[in-house]
Amino acid sequence: MDTLKADIRKLQEEIIALRRDFHAHPELGFQEFRSAEKVEEYLRQCGLEPQRVAGTGVTATLEGKEKSPVILLRADMDALPIQEENDIPYKSENKGVMHACGHDAHMAMLLGAAKILSGMKDSLKGTVKFLFQPNEEIAGADILIEQGVMEHPKVDAALGIHIWTPLKSGYIGLKSGAVMATLDVFKIIVKGRGGHTGYPESAVDPILAAADIVSSVQSIQTRKISLMKPTVIMFGRIEGGTKSNIIPDQVVLEGTIRYLYDSNRPGEDNPPKLLDRLVKSVCETHGCGYELEVARENIAVINSQSMVDIVRPAAIQVVGSPDNLVSHASMAGEDFASYAARVPGVFVFLGTGNPEKESDYPHHNPRFNIDEDTMLQGVELYVRGALSYFDFRKGGDAGKGTS
Repeated sequence: MDTLKADIRKLQEEIIALRRDFHAHPELGFQEFRSAEKVEEYLRQCGLEPQRVAGTGVTATLEGKEKSPVILLRADMDALPIQEENDIPYKSENKGVMHACGHDAHMAMLLGAAKILSGMKDSLKGTVKFLFQPNEEIAGADILIEQGVMEHPKVDAALGIHIWTPLKSGYIGLKSGAVMATLDVFKIIVKGRGGHTGYPESAVDPILAAADIVSSVQSIQTRKISLMKPTVIMFGRIEGGTKSNIIPDQVVLEGTIRYLYDSNRPGEDNPPKLLDRLVKSVCETHGCGYELEVARENIAVINSQSMVDIVRPAAIQVVGSPDNLVSHASMAGEDFASYAARVPGVFVFLGTGNPEKESDYPHHNPRFNIDEDTMLQGVELYVRGALSYFDFRKGGDAGKGTS
């Protein structure tokens, strides 16, 4: 075992304790006050001077023997409005709120990395900016960026890690290009004319039009857009009517559009525009009116080829073999995209799926849990990733790190 792995191994109980504490006390987006205080306390113990951003976000800057370049290491903090169903000693104490996406582990891993890197301060060939970000689930990154989180010092590159149950423990997912999807959230109001179900000819039925929309929309992702461009349009909510014998005036449909490309580029398909065109056509056929709102939560996460090349050797050192490094992408959304759109960025999936430890439930599931042994790999990946970036920028051997 090399020196870095040995140093990180010494932190195992500490990292697990941190994660379990965060897990037992989950907080929703921009309500992460306890988590922020815990993060600040730990960073101060590392000799750093944490600062608040956007209320519950925390940053800290570690300046090495050289001030530049500057790499941003980011972990998200917020939990989800889910009632936990796990029977574990550190089960959520906050009713209806749960860390069901791994952000508790992300905070613990980045704190561990801050401790290790702080011990290397005098030899670092650049500056590390640690960011503990609130409200990832609802695009908190843009708010932090507006408040200057990418400045003072100016960030040159960004690294994010997401612990990932779809990948087996011991594996890392890494590839260039789009790795997480653009996420658009839509709301459709289908407007008809209410009436009696006994004589429907006197009404304009928005339920029939809504059903046609749900069915017809599937043609967008299978007939209007190439199958080589992953696109998923899903409905998550349908509401209409007050009684079984009443035709309602309107039906509300809500859902998401996810796709692994930038729809704003010339020549690219634009799913929101295609959705609007289809809804208009269907409603006209049924004699209904409609309103369509589409809100962009985040753009696709695009991994920089150069950053992938820099991090790949470090990732192999973490998992021990190139065979445990796999190409991976997801149709989930991630607001790390906002950082990666401004500086070269890389977002890495850290496998934590282990059926024996019941850590193979999907994200956002009330039984979600992780293989805690994989968190040390996350700590190491943050550290080696930063060191590799500094080596690359200084003309050294990327991925060499510390031995």
